[in-house]
Amino acid sequence: MPLSMYQASIPVFVRMLGNLSAILHKAEAYAEARKIAPAVLVNARLAPDMLPLSSQIQIASDTAKGCAARLAGVEIPSYPDTESSFDELQERIAKTVVFLESIDAAQLDGSEERPITLSFPKMELKFGGSEYLLGFVLPNFYFHLTTAYAILRHNGLDIGKLDFLGKPPA
Repeated sequence: MPLSMYQASIPVFVRMLGNLSAILHKAEAYAEARKIAPAVLVNARLAPDMLPLSSQIQIASDTAKGCAARLAGVEIPSYPDTESSFDELQERIAKTVVFLESIDAAQLDGSEERPITLSFPKMELKFGGSEYLLGFVLPNFYFHLTTAYAILRHNGLDIGKLDFLGKPPA
């Protein structure tokens, strides 16, 4: 049986956002144990011109929910980017997962060729559904997850590849 658009997206997003949530729980415990103000980690960056941890998580959330909605032909839920604590970031992840789990496989069936247009201030990108998912969304999603991981690891959190990958799906 060929891999479906649903299998290549929703379960991947849900699993990886769950792994991110687990890493954030470790980061919160780390901050508490080391007497680090949580805001220090939430606002940490890898480089001065990069976005902070909070933004990396917001963008990962936006990428996953935007993809699911566009491929399913439903409205994208809008979440203001106001999270400034571990609890708020966890709530953002949880809301995103609830939305993702509301999308079923039938809604994504046939979306391989669905036209997707993304408008940015200086450009417009056009894709077919599978090109959008595989060539744009998944790399972008993993970039922001990896950057969130790297920010926390750079700040001393004892995490490794297995934290990022999580347990293999059953």
